[in-house]
Amino acid sequence: MGALIIPIILQLAGVVVIIAEIVLPSGGLLSIIAAGLFGYSLYTVFTEVSAFAGMVFVIADVILLPVVLIAGIKLLAVSPVTLRTRLSKTNGYSSQLESLNSFKGASGTALTTLRPAGTALINDQRVDVVSRGEYIEKGTAVAVVAVDGNRVVVKQMENSEK
Repeated sequence: MGALIIPIILQLAGVVVIIAEIVLPSGGLLSIIAAGLFGYSLYTVFTEVSAFAGMVFVIADVILLPVVLIAGIKLLAVSPVTLRTRLSKTNGYSSQLESLNSFKGASGTALTTLRPAGTALINDQRVDVVSRGEYIEKGTAVAVVAVDGNRVVVKQMENSEK
C-alpha cells in the first residue's frame, strides 16, 4: 500500500494541473506538466507495484480524466471567475449608434477624398463614411445609400459627376 501513495499523489496533482490549465492561460505548458505527472505516476505503478495495478491506473485515467475535465469546465461556467454580464440594449449597450440611422437617404459633401473611406459632412455633422469601392474626390456631393452597423455607405450623386 505504501508504494501506491506516491502514484496516487501524482495522479491527483495531475488533475489539479489540468484544472489549472482550464483557468490559467499557459500556452499548453501546464498540459505538458500534467502529462508528465500522469506518465511518471503510471511508470512508478508499473515498475514498483505490479502490471495489474498499472492497468487499473490506466483504466481509471481513461474513465475519470474526461469526467474531471467536463466537470471542471461546468464548474468554471458557474464560478465567480467567469463573466456573467451580457451586453444588451436593456443594459445600455448597442453595437450600432442610433444616430447613424438618421443618415439613411441623406446627402452631404465629401470633406476628404474617399478611397474608399473618408469623412463627409452630412446634416451638418462630420461622419466617417465609406464608398461602395469607387474613388470620390473631396468636395463632391454624396448620398447615403446604406447604414450597416457603424458603417455609413455613400455614393457619388449623379448631378455632381465630373
